[in-house]
Amino acid sequence: MSSADSPQNPRNCGLKVFWDDRLISYDFGPTHPMNPVRVELTMELAREFALLDSGNVDVEEFAPAPEELLRLVHEEAYIAAVKSAGETGLPEIKYGLGTPDNPVFLGMHEATSLVVGASVAGAEAVWTGQSEHAANISGGLHHALAGAASGFCVYNDPAIAIAWLLRNGAERIAYVDVDVHHGDGVQAAFYDDPRVMTISLHETPRTLFPGTGFPNETGAPGAEGTAVNVALPPGTGDALWLRAFDAIVPPLLREFRPQILVTQHGADAHSLDPLAHLSLSVDGQRTAYEQLHRLAHETAGGRWLATGGGGYELVQVVPRAWTHLLAEAAGRPIDPGAATPEPWRDFVRRRTQEIAPRRMTDGTEVVEVHRWGGGFDPANPIDQAVLATRRAVFPEHGLDPLTDE
Repeated sequence: MSSADSPQNPRNCGLKVFWDDRLISYDFGPTHPMNPVRVELTMELAREFALLDSGNVDVEEFAPAPEELLRLVHEEAYIAAVKSAGETGLPEIKYGLGTPDNPVFLGMHEATSLVVGASVAGAEAVWTGQSEHAANISGGLHHALAGAASGFCVYNDPAIAIAWLLRNGAERIAYVDVDVHHGDGVQAAFYDDPRVMTISLHETPRTLFPGTGFPNETGAPGAEGTAVNVALPPGTGDALWLRAFDAIVPPLLREFRPQILVTQHGADAHSLDPLAHLSLSVDGQRTAYEQLHRLAHETAGGRWLATGGGGYELVQVVPRAWTHLLAEAAGRPIDPGAATPEPWRDFVRRRTQEIAPRRMTDGTEVVEVHRWGGGFDPANPIDQAVLATRRAVFPEHGLDPLTDE
């Protein structure tokens, strides 16, 4: 490996993007926050930057997940309820179907199975060596539980992809979730499994759905320290969010040494997101993607499956954030100062009647990650949150909460 391709500077990575226009059929209706136009705009922006035409990127076909795969995580009665609701249009409230968060829509089982199929295909591509990296930006439905829909999520595609990996021989899998909401469904699926480490950085559950993700949620007996939760106060911006990331994610991944890294990239930690209260910029989010890419190479042999997730500022935030994600995963990062292509801005205006952002940056200069190593400030609420997490889980991995040693 040359220095240019080292874990500190990965580039020219093989990337398979799992996409099918039918993925926009995962649609709760025009008034629902999770409008699939966000993934449509993302793919169009990626195309205009020629990301999908480069020699190391392939856009791949895939099949919907069969029920056998869904049952790796979901209860059979729940799958039957999803199918029934999607055929009749009638709610199944016992299973969380027909609520304001999860309205019933026709073809729901088929649409959600397609999302799962894309993530499982990505996991298979990376695990079997077909590609170093894989991405499913329509995925990241991390709230779905074994027996219920929750938080806009019907089937839990990252959890099913992880379960597929376990069934096919993986022994150590790390899942890192940077969505503003706690990755509760994935945590619940593997809370008692020491082979899977789930790390979630999110707004404190004291102020945001789903009300879980406190530092003391660390894993069931036999899997202590494999559930990791960083609960950040409202208003946390780029520098302090990245400081929290640096304090938790690199030392744990280096110690755990996963065979594959699975990540969820909800863009709803952005300051413009209407459903949450953190204050990241697209530039801070891009920096997080870069750090995760490097950690995939450093700790997981380069094996990386990236999914989308939340994100409800449909035009100004999600398309730019996830295009940066795809560019980073392809080893072809986009200059933050680059102009968004004019044909894309025209497409946005025709598709949404909104004015698209003109540049790929929010104008926030993130020079480097705000490192944790500068010392703990007991008066800083971010440092208080970080230290609570480190004290809860670091000793389980032989790490000192104060020094990483």
